Amino acid sequence: MDLQLKGKTALITGASKGIGRAVAESLALEGCSVILVARSAGDLTTARDTIVSKAGVTVETRALDMSDSRNVDYLAKEFPHVDILVNNAGAIPGGKLADVDEATWRKAWDLKVFGYINMCRAFYPLMKKRGGGVILNVTGNAAQTHDPEYICGVAGNAALTAFSQSLGSISPADGIRVISVNPGPVETERIVRLMKKKAQDRTGNAKNWRDLYKPLPFGRTARPEEVGAMIAFLASERCGYNSGSVVMIDAGLSARSFNF
Repeated sequence: MDLQLKGKTALITGASKGIGRAVAESLALEGCSVILVARSAGDLTTARDTIVSKAGVTVETRALDMSDSRNVDYLAKEFPHVDILVNNAGAIPGGKLADVDEATWRKAWDLKVFGYINMCRAFYPLMKKRGGGVILNVTGNAAQTHDPEYICGVAGNAALTAFSQSLGSISPADGIRVISVNPGPVETERIVRLMKKKAQDRTGNAKNWRDLYKPLPFGRTARPEEVGAMIAFLASERCGYNSGSVVMIDAGLSARSFNF
């Protein structure tokens, strides 16, 4: 299926690894020029070289911490022509309420929750001025599963999901679509860290973390490229009547009355 994305420009945060990198590759393979943003310059260089070799498109990188709103302003000023914004940068730690102190909670939300909101505040008016665009917020199914062992992420994801729905409910008037994409467990470095912590807490042995995957649908996590492919489709006009929605990529986990 031709997604008709050739010639578009996409900016992806948290793009050096995992879901963000997979999203960038999927969009690049559809002909988008991509701007990769993450904190690690070395990882960005590796991602850029891989994407260029696979897709042959223009790839720019910026090593920035998205918890600093000054970097948001910088990106909006340098790249006012972005057609597709994918907010993906975030590293909310696991833990129950007593495990996450205020400083950790605020640091996590500065990057993901306020990072996403600030990027939307900066790029929405630019898209409106240019006549349209697409904003995809990679949030997470914790907003639906309410795992008390990931309570900081539950609250943050729930806030961003509602934010995306609210903004996306009125954005079509400006030619803009806003969608929350909520993956479940995806095989990334971050989820491996979370699973090891959960295994340590539950069994006292972090080495058994893969045993936690046994109850999962299909007996596995999602692959980053599966999320990337979905986001490429959602960004395209093939999905042009979709805004203010929440797209789950969790094989039904959030539809269960119990969780693994």
